[in-house]
Amino acid sequence: MLNCKSFLVTEAERKHVRRRTQFQQHRDANCPQVFFLQGKAPKEIHAILIEKLGDHAPSYTTIKNWVTLFKHGDFSNCDVPRPG
Repeated sequence: MLNCKSFLVTEAERKHVRRRTQFQQHRDANCPQVFFLQGKAPKEIHAILIEKLGDHAPSYTTIKNWVTLFKHGDFSNCDVPRPG
């Protein structure tokens, strides 16, 4: 069995992988979809994001709109392409 770490030759590569892993864990911990799937209400989700992200948290209206989309099965993180 190959060890993936053997492919990360330099310390810079290993540091990059560690930072990316930490970012993904942080992103997942602040992800509204995760809280929605846990059954949390929009107000609860907004409070959690305010606590974790402070001034960088999305507005309550944005969270409410996201939850509405999630309820309809749209878990996309991307904007819909628009003409122009």
